Amino acid sequence: MTARAARASRGAALFDVDGTLVDTNYLHTLTWWQALRRHGHDVPMSRIHRAIGMGADRLLDAVLGERRQHAEDSAIADSHAALYAAWYGNLRPFEGSTELLRAVAARGWRVVLASSASEEEVAAVRGLLDADEVIEAVTSSGDVDATKPAPDLVETALEAVGAESENAVFVGDTVWDVEAARRAGLPCIGLLTGGTTRAELEDAGAVLVCEDAMTLLRRIDTSPLSRPRQ
Repeated sequence: MTARAARASRGAALFDVDGTLVDTNYLHTLTWWQALRRHGHDVPMSRIHRAIGMGADRLLDAVLGERRQHAEDSAIADSHAALYAAWYGNLRPFEGSTELLRAVAARGWRVVLASSASEEEVAAVRGLLDADEVIEAVTSSGDVDATKPAPDLVETALEAVGAESENAVFVGDTVWDVEAARRAGLPCIGLLTGGTTRAELEDAGAVLVCEDAMTLLRRIDTSPLSRPRQ
């Protein structure tokens, strides 16, 4: 087997970041709410929270409607980015997140972070995970034209490590993660740490739902992450 073939034969374990590995979803909800208010839009936080997990483009469609005036989108997104950046020093990974990434890599998976957040936001939380030695690739909203629930980010993440969808697993916390994975042809494990319910994740098609990263770590050898196919 050539080196390239050996590389491609390894499976890929794709991880969403916000709400899955790092406790950020409610901070994103708050800072999107503040950003929208700055630009004259009073949107209930509950509606914003349900859109977290999408990229800025899709989120604004969800909370303001696709027929809105798009000219202010960049300004709203910039406001959110600045407000959220003020929280960087307070962000924390969920218990077990780093250990989960290392355990997955030890079982032969190529570990990829696949987030709809901006490159800057992903970089800010990647450092908190302290697992750079096992993270083989990272994708963010800047790498694709359409973010979750479109499959583009998942497909780009697979391409980054030369993996095929039939030997890959996605781990996320929102129905948008589950939908993006399904549309890209791979199963999704759902975690409850982002605030989405078990029923919502299962109805969206999650093959397994766990309370958090630590629970998945404890169940890893009976989960779809037990071993990649050879």
